[in-house]
Amino acid sequence: MDARRKIVLVDDLRSFVDGRHAEVARTSSTGVELLDRYRDRRLDELWLDHDLGGGDTIWPVVEVLERAAFDGRPFDVSVINIHSANPAGAAKMAQVLGHRGYRVRVTSGSTEVGYLDSPA
Repeated sequence: MDARRKIVLVDDLRSFVDGRHAEVARTSSTGVELLDRYRDRRLDELWLDHDLGGGDTIWPVVEVLERAAFDGRPFDVSVINIHSANPAGAAKMAQVLGHRGYRVRVTSGSTEVGYLDSPA
């Protein structure tokens, strides 16, 4: 895996099982802050989970992406991978982001992310 690739993962529990380098946000507010760091930089992959625990969801992050595209300044993201186990949430995210011109892949059930941070 190329360490120079810029990858962001927004998920409350899961991480990449292959140990690839990524910046990780465990809440939507941290996800928004992390995304802001990439406002004027290329992001190779953005991985999004829908349900972030404790009533938190990915929607604040989606709204930042949507607003930027609506304003004519979309984030430079090669691909957005939606890996949520919530089928309705994943479909809605894909619809909204795809409508705004982002390249979206729904990868629910992906083996690339797993519960590595949970207690044994």
